[in-house]
Amino acid sequence: MFDKMKLWKNNNDSIDLQDRIDNIKAQPIPEHVAIIMDGNGRWAKKRTLPRVAGHHEGAKVVRKITRFANQLGVKTLTLYAFSTENWKRPKMEVDFLMKLPSEFLQTFLPELIEENVQVKMIGNKSILPAATLKAIDEAIQSTAHNDGLVLNFAMNYGSRAEIIEAVKNVLIDAQSGIIDDEKLTEEVFSSYLMTNELTDPDLLIRTSGEIRLSNFMLWQLAYAEFWFTDVLWPDFGEEHFVEAVEVFQKRQRRFGGV
Repeated sequence: MFDKMKLWKNNNDSIDLQDRIDNIKAQPIPEHVAIIMDGNGRWAKKRTLPRVAGHHEGAKVVRKITRFANQLGVKTLTLYAFSTENWKRPKMEVDFLMKLPSEFLQTFLPELIEENVQVKMIGNKSILPAATLKAIDEAIQSTAHNDGLVLNFAMNYGSRAEIIEAVKNVLIDAQSGIIDDEKLTEEVFSSYLMTNELTDPDLLIRTSGEIRLSNFMLWQLAYAEFWFTDVLWPDFGEEHFVEAVEVFQKRQRRFGGV
C-alpha cells in the first residue's frame, strides 16, 4: 500500500515510514488539510530549467499527495493552485498554468473516479479560459456522485475578494429581509463563503520556506494549525505529509479556550 522507506530524525535513529503511518492512523487525522503549494519556480531555477518545468513537476506531486491523503483518511484536501495575484506573472507562465488543469485532469481523472474522490473548486470562474474551465467542470461533474476525499482546487482564488463578495451578498439579503442583520453569526456569514459546503481546515501546510498566508482562506484558517517547511513543492513527499500530521497531532487545539 505504502512504499517502505527509511528516514532519519535528530537523534539519528532510523524510523520506518510505514511505522509512522501506522502511528498517525491510530490517532485522529486532520479532516481538512489545506496546502499552499509553493516553490515550483525556485525548484526549476535551481536546475537551470524554465519555471514551467517546476509547475509540471509540481502537478505530479499533486497526484501523489492526493492519493496519499485519501489513503490516510483525510476528508478534504484544498490546494492553492492559482491565486488572483498570479495573473501578474509572465504571460508564458500564466498560459502554461491555465493549460495545466486540462493536462493533469485528462490523465488523473479516471483514477480520481476509481478512488471515489470528489473534485470541487473555489475561486472566480468568470475570467478563466474556456478550456481551463471546461476541464475543471468536467472533473467536477464526473466525480459529483463520489463520496470519498474532496479534492478542492483554489483556482483564481483570493480570500479578500471572497470576503468582500460575501459581505455584499449579506447586505443584499439583509435589505431584502432574507436574513436579520441583528442575528448575523459566524455560522451564517460562513454560509456566504465559497467554502460553505466544507468544514474549515484543521491543518495548513506551506512549502518553500515562506511564512505567510498570501491571501488564502483568511476566514477559514482562523483556528487551523500551521506547518511550514523549507522543502520546495516538487520535492514534497509522503514523509513530509506524515511529519506535518505528526506535528498536528502533538498540538493542543483550544479554539480560544483553556
